[in-house]
Amino acid sequence: MNTSDATIVIPNWNGLDVLKKHLPFVVQRCGDAPIILVDDCSTDDSILYVCKNFPEIMIVKKDRHEGFASTVNAGAKEAKTDFVVLLNTDIEPEKDFLKPLLSRFSDPSVFAVGCMDKSMENGKEELRGRGIGWWGKGFYYHKRGDVNAHDTAWVSGGSGAFRRSMWNVLGGMDPIYNPFYWEDIDLSYRARKLGWKLYFESKSIVRHYHEKGTILHTYSIDTIKMISYRNQYIFIWKNCSDFNIILLHFLFLPIRIIQSLFHGDSRMLKGFLMAIVHLPRILQYRFTQRLDYKISDRNLSMQ
Repeated sequence: MNTSDATIVIPNWNGLDVLKKHLPFVVQRCGDAPIILVDDCSTDDSILYVCKNFPEIMIVKKDRHEGFASTVNAGAKEAKTDFVVLLNTDIEPEKDFLKPLLSRFSDPSVFAVGCMDKSMENGKEELRGRGIGWWGKGFYYHKRGDVNAHDTAWVSGGSGAFRRSMWNVLGGMDPIYNPFYWEDIDLSYRARKLGWKLYFESKSIVRHYHEKGTILHTYSIDTIKMISYRNQYIFIWKNCSDFNIILLHFLFLPIRIIQSLFHGDSRMLKGFLMAIVHLPRILQYRFTQRLDYKISDRNLSMQ
């Protein structure tokens, strides 16, 4: 695979400061891969900065602010290459990161490949990029996995490559998760349920400056947590088809909510109520999806 076989898609929302710091490295280290920046209706001078300094970058302007899933979908729609590489605005790829990433796609059953994420957190470097996920008491849990393995439960939307033909079959990321979180886990889960492969490539290295991202500067910790809880419920209700797991979910759901309230954390209950609003859309998806899933939910747990 050549770097020209991939399009770099960068979602942006009021990211002027981080673009100034990190975009030059993206342009320098992505070879001849075309770059698309999708602007989620920013109110800062992001577009002006990119147009002035990087005229080779294609800019897609959205007319309203929606969130991550809708924004990357708009970029993938404009891409003409076989592969799409998603990079957040707070990402700096290291030299030659694309070659090992794209080499994994020589297997036609591979849907997505994730990068080694050198995450800068509180002044320390944490190695991320490989995820594990499992079902327990009717809930789907996920966390960082050992970076010495190559399988992964999901590929991050912040630094990962996706086969565009398969992306289109899945319909891309689901905007129901807007503004953020769980959309890449959902996309990866649906792909794995179809029997498609995901890989974590430790030789494709990016540096991720989470603390400088837009989410933490825009939303309160409580709001972020509520959205995360909301999207966890949405993910379960939307994707799980195993009767026993569904039964366990509704048995343990009131227990988890009561426990959270007992500990003074009302965010889980609020997240649940926020998810209820999306039930008609979730039910419509469950009744109309036509994907030929081959792997059961219980067999998708990875620990």
